[in-house]
Amino acid sequence: MKTLIMGNSSSGKSTLAKNKVAKYGVAHLDLDVLAWLPCDPPERMPIEKSAEKIRTFINQHKSWVIEGCYADLLAFAAKEADELIFMNLSVEDCVANAKNRPWEPHKYESKAAQDANLNMLIEWITQYPLRVDVCSLNSHLNLFENFSGSKHCYIENLKVDKK
Repeated sequence: MKTLIMGNSSSGKSTLAKNKVAKYGVAHLDLDVLAWLPCDPPERMPIEKSAEKIRTFINQHKSWVIEGCYADLLAFAAKEADELIFMNLSVEDCVANAKNRPWEPHKYESKAAQDANLNMLIEWITQYPLRVDVCSLNSHLNLFENFSGSKHCYIENLKVDKK
């Protein structure tokens, strides 16, 4: 299994990825951890450095799930992937998911810090269909349309089996 999962922020990418990791025992890469430099204000890591980290991850793991909203980074892994899942939920569903999101300790030092970022995240989510960057609906549609492997598009929250 070599799966890419993409979509808007709070579309369920991480939840689906974690479910696949638990079910199949595959490696997991959240692109948020290598897309940004550790600085304030946030700044994208140079694309070639991120691509190198993606290649290293792919070379170290026979089976994997890579998830994120960065179409430019996902494109580096698309050549190796056999499946692409597009979490194409409505903006309203993504906003609701963001408001109910559990703490993500790999991204924020505390739940309070994460919650302090919520208004900015909601603004980001609502701009998804309008943006023209690598995290936009248009960029995701382009990657999805040009992917030659197995591909699936989900337009509503998935029911995740939590055994």
